[in-house]
Amino acid sequence: MLLKVNQIVWQFYRNLHKMSLEEAKKIAAYRAVDEFVKNDQIVGIGSGSTVIYAVERLAEKVHKEKINVICIPTSFQARQLIIGNGLKLSELEMHPEIDVVIDGADECDENLTLIKGGGGCLLQEKIVASCSKKMVVVADYTKDSKTLGQQYKKGIPIEVVPMAYIPIRNKIQNLYGGKLQLRMAVAKAGPCITDNGNFILDWHFPTGDHDWAKIGTEIGMIPGVVETGLFVKMAEKAFFGQSDGTVKEKSS
Repeated sequence: MLLKVNQIVWQFYRNLHKMSLEEAKKIAAYRAVDEFVKNDQIVGIGSGSTVIYAVERLAEKVHKEKINVICIPTSFQARQLIIGNGLKLSELEMHPEIDVVIDGADECDENLTLIKGGGGCLLQEKIVASCSKKMVVVADYTKDSKTLGQQYKKGIPIEVVPMAYIPIRNKIQNLYGGKLQLRMAVAKAGPCITDNGNFILDWHFPTGDHDWAKIGTEIGMIPGVVETGLFVKMAEKAFFGQSDGTVKEKSS
């Protein structure tokens, strides 16, 4: 009986923690949309759980304040969010210049260097970010770190052409150390396949100081590497929802 009571209490506090994280995501996303999205803008819509709240807030502003916004998705998930919330959907072919992109991050260090791609959308996310005048990050407090790897332990995603994943893995390990693992699918046998038909290697890099701009450029030059989940000097501002209901801001 006591064991059952303890399990119920544990589940109660666990649910409280989940609600706290979700609320933290929501207040960060709402703050970013309120501060950066204006009338007659082209807005990039990122991917991930926090972006859901950003799109929710954006839809409120469009429907209540009657602002005109055109949305560019970074993934299939983002596309469905845009459509599901009744927002105007477009593509880079029609709108190659974006005013602001609002996106999540797996981790953000003190210099606003990001790890992205935990959900596999890093290539399209980086393309949209590169076409944007401003990139704004929204996240909860667990994504805020002093250095990369401090809290996020799943490594830096590297999208690669399938035929080259083994030589790429070996080359990166020989050059920089650490370990690269082929990301496996969850609901099917075999590797995870990106929206672009590629594999993902997750690089569990060694601890210490790193020149991420240099490393990201060098890895990107390896034949067969499509893109890395390192976003260096791309984000202008980051909003982190805190457990106490406040929002922490970081600026570049």
